[in-house]
Amino acid sequence: MNSKETAKKVASKILERDKTCRSMGICLEYVNEGTATLSLEIKEQHINGHGICHGGVIFTLSDSAFAFACNSRNAASVAQHASVTFIKSAELGDKLFATAKEISLVKRNGIYDVTVTNQNANVIAEFRGYSRTIKGPVLKEN
Repeated sequence: MNSKETAKKVASKILERDKTCRSMGICLEYVNEGTATLSLEIKEQHINGHGICHGGVIFTLSDSAFAFACNSRNAASVAQHASVTFIKSAELGDKLFATAKEISLVKRNGIYDVTVTNQNANVIAEFRGYSRTIKGPVLKEN
């Protein structure tokens, strides 16, 4: 299996298990080794008390893209630290895209940047996640 096939199979398994992504309406757009793009259409349930998309929703979308990217090699990985900078608000009806890119992977530690944009390619947020590989693969070999 090549790296893209591995990333797709891992992503499929993670999405199958990830009830948060499914319940929020997060969709997988693209995955490959060290990178992933997820999308989310902003609906009423994503809106905060100011009438804009809740920051926690944007963080969750970003964190999920980060998770798909850092697990793409079939080495189970979790976040050890993450931060987000909100740049522009997202509105009801916007479609957001979170694109994660691997910056560094040294032994068990990875660094990933995630850029969140809307349907007009406006940057909504920048996220940086630090991963740590834990024991075992995401997919068990048969």
